[in-house]
Amino acid sequence: MNIKEAKEEIRNAMRAYFTKNRYGEYVIPLERQRPLFLMGPPGIGKTAVMEQVASELGVGLVSYSMTHHTRQSALGLPFIEKKTYGGKEYSVSEYTMSEIIASVYDMMEETGVKEGILFLDEINCVSETLAPAMLQFLQYKIFGKHRVPEGWIVVTAGNPPEYNNSVHEYDIVTWDRLKRVDIEPDYEVWKEYAYQKGIHPSIVSYLDLKRDNFYKIETTIEGKTYITARGWSDLSDMIHLYEQNNIPVKESLIIQYLRNRKIAKDFAVYYDLFVKYKSDYQIQDILDGRPSEEIVQRAMGAKFDERLAVVGLIIDRIGDLCRQVYLSENTQRELLTALKEVKKASGDAADALGKQIAAHRDRLQKGKISKSLSNDQQAILHEVIQALDEMQKTVRKEKYTDFQEAFTCIKNMFDARTQNLREMADTCRKGMDNAFVFCEKTVRNGQEMVIFVTELTVNYYTAQFISRYGCDAYFRHNKELLFYDRQQQILQELESLEDDDDGEDGGISSPGGALS
Repeated sequence: MNIKEAKEEIRNAMRAYFTKNRYGEYVIPLERQRPLFLMGPPGIGKTAVMEQVASELGVGLVSYSMTHHTRQSALGLPFIEKKTYGGKEYSVSEYTMSEIIASVYDMMEETGVKEGILFLDEINCVSETLAPAMLQFLQYKIFGKHRVPEGWIVVTAGNPPEYNNSVHEYDIVTWDRLKRVDIEPDYEVWKEYAYQKGIHPSIVSYLDLKRDNFYKIETTIEGKTYITARGWSDLSDMIHLYEQNNIPVKESLIIQYLRNRKIAKDFAVYYDLFVKYKSDYQIQDILDGRPSEEIVQRAMGAKFDERLAVVGLIIDRIGDLCRQVYLSENTQRELLTALKEVKKASGDAADALGKQIAAHRDRLQKGKISKSLSNDQQAILHEVIQALDEMQKTVRKEKYTDFQEAFTCIKNMFDARTQNLREMADTCRKGMDNAFVFCEKTVRNGQEMVIFVTELTVNYYTAQFISRYGCDAYFRHNKELLFYDRQQQILQELESLEDDDDGEDGGISSPGGALS
């Protein structure tokens, strides 16, 4: 299955394992919970999926790579304890708490999170000395003499042996204690994640043209070469930072992440072209509805890969605008909830705002530690804290003595932010409309328009924006595409029926005759 399907399997298992009966006890006790085992090639996104699941369920996440652990660090160190049995004293071997189990308790103490996921990566690569203890852990969730706390679900992961020389093959006894989920790379699914993470548009545009280069592991005369989803994601981060700091993105950087010289060189050439298109086409002018006639004519006469790159640039910019609207909307919702609490205080407005600032900072800090907050959720909390801080400074500067006057000032600041949000959404909607006008002029109903509409649907932020604010051009073209897809499906069904009939009596007339 692909990583999206695997994520759904993980999330469903988590919900089942977190289910309690009417007495507040877990329906499936910890020792009877089968740990999930995510089996898949390296760099496919197993760890990223666990972070997403934790944030979506609002639970903690503690991650460990088991290749880094010795028997001592995993099980704890032995020591001698004196115990009395039947009136006689004995020396008994005990163990200090495992570093892994202690990390779970540390998180619970720091954040107050009572439920979570203990994620153990590369579990089938543990050392020979640790391997026997892993079977006990998988069944009883115990390292040494210390147990995983109630409410913490174990998820494990590993690579198939063809990708890792350190892999130990499991026997049936071990597999029978695991819920195995096999994962395969899938570009279309990864692209949904790419839009939400802000993967550099040159990468998405390049992979749309050359999907076979998304994930590739080969053995050549020069050794192993590999391209992974993790490699593209990490390369994207560096490209963004290089561009931000005006550092040229060269092949020497790309080869550090794409360990296939041919593909690295190919992408380096494409990236240079992409940067040129970005400079030439002036995407903001297109979204403002004032592209030059020269640009319109150039797009109309451009080759497919150039027009696809331009579509990618437009999608990237619209996606940024839609994400800003999304974050602003959710910031306003969070801020409204906080201000309702301020209004209840009815004392010193500045102090009430200060309490909300402290509460949101605490929530942000604990969410970062527990990994129960997504990047968007963290960004929203940062914005809320900043807005509350600005309100507090204004209230203190004006030295209001009356709470109602102070709160009226706070409300006016909130209303101004709401108006800014409306203007931002209006700018985004106009930009999307203007993008459609440009595409209708330059690519009309070609494949690029199909891609444009499809990408608006796949992109999380543009899809959210359209569902909330609408876009007539999107719905018009989407309806046309659905009709076209259905027409193609009918034609294929007719052709299939004709092939099956093979000219026998009573057969169906040809597709051309049937539709004429």
